Amino acid sequence: MTLTLFIAVVVLMALGFPVAFALAMSAALAVFVGGRYPQLVVFKEMFTGIDSFPLMAVPFFILAAELMSGGALTAVLLRFAAQFVGHLRGGLGYANVLSLTLFSGISGSALADAAGPGSMMVKMMEKAGYSRAYAAALTSSTAIVGPIIPPSISMIIYAMQDEQVSVGGLFMAGFLPGLLIALAMAFVNWRVCTRRNYRSTQPRPSAREMLVNSVKAIPALMLIVLILVGIRFGIFTPTEASVVAVFYALVCGKWIYRTLEWKALPAIAARSALLTASVLLVMATSAAFAWVLTVEGVPQQVSQAIVGWNLSPVTFLIAVNILLLVFGIFMEPLPGVMILVPILAPIAATLGIDPTHFAMVVIVNLTLGMITPPVGGLLFVTAVSTRVSMAELTRELPPFLLAHFIVLVLLTFVPAISTWLPHTLGF
Repeated sequence: MTLTLFIAVVVLMALGFPVAFALAMSAALAVFVGGRYPQLVVFKEMFTGIDSFPLMAVPFFILAAELMSGGALTAVLLRFAAQFVGHLRGGLGYANVLSLTLFSGISGSALADAAGPGSMMVKMMEKAGYSRAYAAALTSSTAIVGPIIPPSISMIIYAMQDEQVSVGGLFMAGFLPGLLIALAMAFVNWRVCTRRNYRSTQPRPSAREMLVNSVKAIPALMLIVLILVGIRFGIFTPTEASVVAVFYALVCGKWIYRTLEWKALPAIAARSALLTASVLLVMATSAAFAWVLTVEGVPQQVSQAIVGWNLSPVTFLIAVNILLLVFGIFMEPLPGVMILVPILAPIAATLGIDPTHFAMVVIVNLTLGMITPPVGGLLFVTAVSTRVSMAELTRELPPFLLAHFIVLVLLTFVPAISTWLPHTLGF
């Protein structure tokens, strides 16, 4: 069954099947070849994989992000970010990084960040004289902070796979790594803009304009504060926080910014439902795939083998990083979390590695796969939304990938980057 499972999923993905269908079909084929279980068990495990209360946070956070986008939040955050750095050399690049970092605190999705405010920033940068391919590469490279800065769908899924960590703890743990990635992208932007002489044509806004833009951005920025403060002080759970976020986003769009129309709600709900369905379908099929591995004893065998090698924690982390980088090239983060975490997290705990630290290494590493050719789902979304060819986009990526790898090394060997904030706040 195990051999059939892996051969089938590799062949199906090589043939271009979507990840969800490749996982489901390989699991069904493995059960059929094994002959010990009825085929119905695949559907049963798919349902069980998404039959979870914490998962209710996923559709609500997605809906909150869509409501805030429909309620002019994107434009408000872009103006807020651009006023501080837009007048500098490479200023629109910095504004791109800052606005995507702010928006990631609402969406929780890299794809939403790239397709929404990211595509708008690419158009602005191209009009200002930047290369469209460079602007698209900067957008896709920065958008991966979406699943790292809370709220994060990946963190919710991770906490379901590893009982040693909590969603609230992971949310707090993502702040410093996310900010570190944003700073690294800003540094790359500085180097490239200095070398190519990308100058800003925007005048520095007056103090009055900056004050007005900042005041307008306060309601949008307060959503992030509301979620994190509410979770930290036990006012509501992460799942309840997602419902609060939807209500707050509706109030902001309709009565504070007054740009959200009632007639737009059906389209917003439809987009949210479509994105939620795609996320949950991947999760359901990943659960069936992981079930086959579990009944065949693969996690236990792998754990025993690795523990038997007597690896040091440092050597194990290096090996895990290599494994995840290779795995992330071909697999999306969510199935990666569901398949690999039940295998790797217990081994990390046995070696004395802090569970929160290990969680952030896994999440950042798998998220990095979204911008790693040849698959890189985030690259395809950015290329389509900005009308840049994959070849042009890929040529601009090396300095960004190098910066990401440096951040990953720091994150791996300096646990405090991940653990200091959640431990300080009592998680």
